[in-house]
Amino acid sequence: MAALIDRHGRLSVEPAADEFGRLCTSIVNQQLSTASANAIRERFLDVLGGEPTPDRVLAADEAALREAGLSGTKVDYLRNVATAFRDDERDFTRAGLAGVSDDEVVDRLTEIRGVGEWTARMYLIFALGREDVLPLGDLAVRKGIEQAYNDGAELSRAEMREIGETWRPYRSYGTRYIWAEYES
Repeated sequence: MAALIDRHGRLSVEPAADEFGRLCTSIVNQQLSTASANAIRERFLDVLGGEPTPDRVLAADEAALREAGLSGTKVDYLRNVATAFRDDERDFTRAGLAGVSDDEVVDRLTEIRGVGEWTARMYLIFALGREDVLPLGDLAVRKGIEQAYNDGAELSRAEMREIGETWRPYRSYGTRYIWAEYES
């Protein structure tokens, strides 16, 4: 890890200014390469006419969202999230989830159709700024750990969890460095 820190400089884990927008980004990014996700996200924002809000997502024309590169399924997921953020009595913001464990946050978010464990863990890191998250459901994290710690040879998830234990209580930072190395 020390070599990755030297190579990539200081990386941060900070709460997003807009939790809803960050969750939309994670949904757009699901199962896509970074380059494809960035291009689709830009077109998505163009369709919305600005940063995502629940009302903008719900009002957006479905055909235009599809033309932006979103599948019909992702359009549904984005609308489900928008409805939950706008209408659900639960507060999914950083303030509303303060004092709630990471596992409970994952449980609450995955009740929204379209938010799986990967998306919920991305939310913990990138929206809430939680510092001790190890998202082994992310292919780049797994491949990056194998690359950095095992010369690219396969490791079991148990072995990866063991490696991640050495990063506690800052596994989100370790994850950021693994992503940075994998993408370089």
